[in-house]
Amino acid sequence: MKLRWSRTLPLLSALALALGVTATPAAAEEASRHSSSGAVSSGWNNYSCKPSAAHPRPVILVHGTLGNSIDNWLGLAPYLVARGYCVFSLDYGQLPGVPFFHGLGAVDASARQLAAYVDRVLAATGTRKADLVGHSQGGMMSRVYLKFHGGADKVNTLVGLAPDNHGTDLNGLTRLLDHFPGAKKYLHELTPGLADQIAGSDILNRLNEGGDTLPGVRYTVIATKYDEVVTPYRSAFLDGPDVRNVVLQDLCAIDLSEHVAIGLIDRVAFHETANALDPAHATATTCLSG
Repeated sequence: MKLRWSRTLPLLSALALALGVTATPAAAEEASRHSSSGAVSSGWNNYSCKPSAAHPRPVILVHGTLGNSIDNWLGLAPYLVARGYCVFSLDYGQLPGVPFFHGLGAVDASARQLAAYVDRVLAATGTRKADLVGHSQGGMMSRVYLKFHGGADKVNTLVGLAPDNHGTDLNGLTRLLDHFPGAKKYLHELTPGLADQIAGSDILNRLNEGGDTLPGVRYTVIATKYDEVVTPYRSAFLDGPDVRNVVLQDLCAIDLSEHVAIGLIDRVAFHETANALDPAHATATTCLSG
């Protein structure tokens, strides 16, 4: 057993780092100051906010693996608030004894958490539907909510920023699991949220069986060709009606954002997100968008 652990733990660590790169030390410090009270800077998670006629639905931000309701959205949440949206964000996929770094629990259980949170936001805002923006796992897990937990009737638009909609092979790293005795078992037991994101997982097979999309929901996927986590990067794309698949570099050829930056700081991705949330007033997205 000791030999197996010695061979398995390095691979599990590599997978965790590769699939969970949305958190930073500074963001964790920020989270530690705010997450216990639910207080968030820059005007989001304000449950007295009422959507306007211009932006009639609340926007719920769904973080990625090892992210949380604050660190993943220090860029995009204020960006949307400044444009008149009621913006909310949740924590999901928490593991016992692991503070701040979430999204490690089983994806289906996380989707149930999202379902409860959407209901809370709809009740607070007095609206029938919300819009969702998910980064990485957050974009894929939101689809689990839509398909299996009643979300399709409560969501108008889903925007995925580098979502692993069809899983990832981490440039072949996941195939090494078969060469480490017990690796898959430990991955499933210790961090099921990581195992669920590997291409070919049970939850991904069930999610994509019968088609990628559901009637009544508009989908936008924003991907980057420099994605080192969702590989190949086109596995993020969806096929179906009411789908827009976008590659950042088709909008701005010199955009070098990879998996982390597309959700944290990329103003081109932020502008395209705003276009997806309000397509009637969309403007061309270029390298100068901000």
